Amino acid sequence: MAMVIEQAPVGLELEEKKISCVGEKEMVLDGGFFKPETNSFGHTFRDYDAESERKKSVEEFYHAQHVHQSVEFVKKMRSEYGSLNRVVMSIWESCELLNEFVDESDPDLDEPQIEHLLQTAEAIRKDYPNEDWLHLTGLIHDLGKVLLHPSFGQLPQWAVVGDTFPVGCAFDESNVHHKYFEENPDYNNPAYNTKFGIYSEGCGLDNVMMSWGHDDYMYLVI
Repeated sequence: MAMVIEQAPVGLELEEKKISCVGEKEMVLDGGFFKPETNSFGHTFRDYDAESERKKSVEEFYHAQHVHQSVEFVKKMRSEYGSLNRVVMSIWESCELLNEFVDESDPDLDEPQIEHLLQTAEAIRKDYPNEDWLHLTGLIHDLGKVLLHPSFGQLPQWAVVGDTFPVGCAFDESNVHHKYFEENPDYNNPAYNTKFGIYSEGCGLDNVMMSWGHDDYMYLVI
């Protein structure tokens, strides 16, 4: 199974205008999966206020991320990486690259990312043995963090990891360490700081620009 990253450029331009709703679809949950309240070690997930050795460094990470993740930056990154012309390698070769990195945004985990990928896939396989597509999803869900590697541009952590949020509209207060968005150049821009910003209600995620990072990059690759 190859992670082919040499493809024709994809259309990434998003005009700064109101994007209308196109074909709304309602997502129905079938109740087949559940969200546990604690992780495998009995700790609650993503507790950014809990005292720990990583608390200060995680907050510093989100400060940098919230300051730099602007509409201009996201457009630049999607244009630069949308051609998918960096490297051609297999999925496992890509996984092995992640042996060098620890996610600076995560208050729960401090192991190399390759361990996180394998633990996630194996935990899913244990709980849902017949859902092979979900095992694969668990394995590759953070694979976009190869952007930290020199072969893929060696981007700083704030441009690769961390929570994902829309840009081009007001930053929701539910975002972790929301206060740092006040230093983002889009925060006081009237084109971007209203509830819907450059979008319209119900326009669909296909029409929304998200903060740049491993999730958006893997989305483009897939």
